[in-house]
Amino acid sequence: MSKANLFYAQSGGVTAVINASACGVVETARRYPDRIGTVFAGRNGIVGALREELIDTGKESAEAIAALRHTPAGAFGSCRYKLKSYRENTREYDRLVEVFRAHDIRYFLYNGGGDSQDTANKIAQLSVEQGFPITCIGVPKTVDNDLPITDNCPGFGSVAKYVAVSIREAGLDVASMCESSTKVFVMEVMGRHAGWIAGAAGLASESGSEPPHIILFPEVTFDREKFLNRVKECVGEYGYCAIVVSEGVKGPDGRFLSEAGGTDAFGHAQLGGVAPMIADMVKQELGYKYHWAVADYLQRAARHIASATDVEQAYAVGRAAVEFAMAGKNAVMPAIVRGDGEEYSWSIGEAALADVANVEKKMPPSYITSDGFHITEAARAYFAPLIHGEDYPTYRDGMPQYARLKRVLAEKKLPRFQ
Repeated sequence: MSKANLFYAQSGGVTAVINASACGVVETARRYPDRIGTVFAGRNGIVGALREELIDTGKESAEAIAALRHTPAGAFGSCRYKLKSYRENTREYDRLVEVFRAHDIRYFLYNGGGDSQDTANKIAQLSVEQGFPITCIGVPKTVDNDLPITDNCPGFGSVAKYVAVSIREAGLDVASMCESSTKVFVMEVMGRHAGWIAGAAGLASESGSEPPHIILFPEVTFDREKFLNRVKECVGEYGYCAIVVSEGVKGPDGRFLSEAGGTDAFGHAQLGGVAPMIADMVKQELGYKYHWAVADYLQRAARHIASATDVEQAYAVGRAAVEFAMAGKNAVMPAIVRGDGEEYSWSIGEAALADVANVEKKMPPSYITSDGFHITEAARAYFAPLIHGEDYPTYRDGMPQYARLKRVLAEKKLPRFQ
């Protein structure tokens, strides 16, 4: 088979371990010098391909690439940019194929969630129609853990660990002051339609008296009266109440409690601030002093407390993506397969991009307690292995040391694209 170049891009919200996948891609591609020429990375995701801003990773040292494994965020830059269907916008797809053709790119690896897998699948189909076949492999990534088929998504395990540790530590803080001060603490976590992150926070409580006492899931319609009664019960029994709420909690009318109006680049409703809403509700109705926090970017950027399992799996899907391409596979995504034994194990399988694209996997009802406020033992068994192990970055002078890349752009060969 003739030698060709490879293009890798990061997409959507970044994670503590997406760069570990990038590390897996680049290091593995370098082991195929007879089949893969230059490994390009998109500057700011797929936008980098449209603008012909291609980072030449060959200019990066082996040490710099290895450092990606313990570096958070998107080292090459990510973006929220959803390509429309080919019928709606032929220019963008034609441009992508034009750029790939100009730079002899025959392998396209897209690291992202459901929208990204949809894009990779569309390009795989279109490239064949245009007579320049491009092998397209998806690389799974999303803190929301909502991709189907794969057991879990790289990025999720580290967020799960962060929120569980955070609510346990914050809970101890509130418990120590509740006699004369704060009685309710609300922590808002990510999760638009699926409550995986909120559910993982439940790992912090090993008994009913330990935080979080209440978890609010997107899958469970918010019942104001029932919620306030439960808060009152917890304060009466434990002296305080620690609450984890998913940003995507909905009211009886089906609308997000925190919907702020407007949409993001993917057409999703813009959410913001459900924690202060819940906290104020408690104050107005029950009179309790409260504090609230929004984990926001902190939860997905916290590489210092990443799950070792998550890091290993993120690297593995990056490596597998290259190996899939070398094996002649196309329009597929490496998937994590959980073993059947009592002791946790996992392996890499595969999923067709057509089966992954734009499909959201929600928390199953069996993972949520009958009162709708916590997780079941089945959920604990699912979550627990995903947060196991520590994989600390190197520290110097008390601060973590992360990769610093040159990000040298390849010479452009085409006219500017507007």
